[in-house]
Amino acid sequence: MIEMLLLVQAIICLFALQAKDLLNAVIFLSIFSLLNALFFFYLHAPDVALTEAAVGAGISTFIFVWIIYKTDRHDDL
Repeated sequence: MIEMLLLVQAIICLFALQAKDLLNAVIFLSIFSLLNALFFFYLHAPDVALTEAAVGAGISTFIFVWIIYKTDRHDDL
């Protein structure tokens, strides 16, 4: 179970790094944070999991999306 979760996290991280659209990269990072919260919950740290879900997937995603809409969304490469 834990090996599969780590493998999926690594794949999601690679997708986030390869994304040309910044909004897609933020979505992948949000998914990564949610999977990280599941990882912490599996390791019996529910307080850390809740904090990771709230801050990593919630507040950070909101701030990143807000900033993306205030700037240019696409990478020029």
